[in-house]
Amino acid sequence: MIYNDEYFMDIALKEAHKAYKLKEVPVGCCIVKNNKIISKAYNCKYITNKALNHAEIRAINKASNRLHTTVFDDCDIYITLEPCVMCAGLIMQSRFKRVIYATNEPKFGALGSIINLNNPEYKFNHHLEVLNGIKKEESSDLLKKFFKEIRVKNNK
Repeated sequence: MIYNDEYFMDIALKEAHKAYKLKEVPVGCCIVKNNKIISKAYNCKYITNKALNHAEIRAINKASNRLHTTVFDDCDIYITLEPCVMCAGLIMQSRFKRVIYATNEPKFGALGSIINLNNPEYKFNHHLEVLNGIKKEESSDLLKKFFKEIRVKNNK
């Protein structure tokens, strides 16, 4: 069966819901090669006290272990939130073919919101195909719900 971007973003959203249940910022990620899921992960940096435990980094590490490589030029990465500078840099260094993210990150986004590391003017030797907006509403709603609950909890 051939799956589409919406299907794989749904998988990333399921990962984001796992983070949400753990009271983590609900971001999920899914890596796909030849229409098959290679790895998936969710944010868990607060419960592990490890700043590197972003969904993208965890998923890339799992994919590296599974495929025994650090180059993913035939893979797509699906993320429920626009990557930060650290994650966007890793995605570029890992040579992903495409990055597909659901919603923009207006405070830390590094593929267009705050900065665009994929801008050809930067003259990196690899550029990504970037697509955003797939399942935007679902991802945005989950993030808004999470941060609203945090604000209510902190105001008690």
